Amino acid sequence: MDRIAHTEELSSINHKIVADGETLPAVKLRDGSLVQTGTVAAMLVNLAAYNQGERGEVEHQLALAVPTLVKVGLFDLFLPEEWMRGDNPGRRLIGELARDWLNEQAVSA
Repeated sequence: MDRIAHTEELSSINHKIVADGETLPAVKLRDGSLVQTGTVAAMLVNLAAYNQGERGEVEHQLALAVPTLVKVGLFDLFLPEEWMRGDNPGRRLIGELARDWLNEQAVSA
């Protein structure tokens, strides 16, 4: 089984979107890889925080989410370049993070 990078860390990060006492499972995709649920929703919360001026930890959390977001096809639906268009700083950041991560994967392949 292929565990997507940062799955365990995302579990605690993604907890911010659920009520106290609730948990989000990691799920196995058809290809056998394991991904953390809630990552897209947590990304949206983090993008809003980024757009309100938060930096540091929120940027780190967004970067950790990128491998899972790639795996579930978010950047197939909207390419990183599409995320980077316009004047929304959070969208631009996640697009840049995804572009950079995908470039690193291509180089190491």
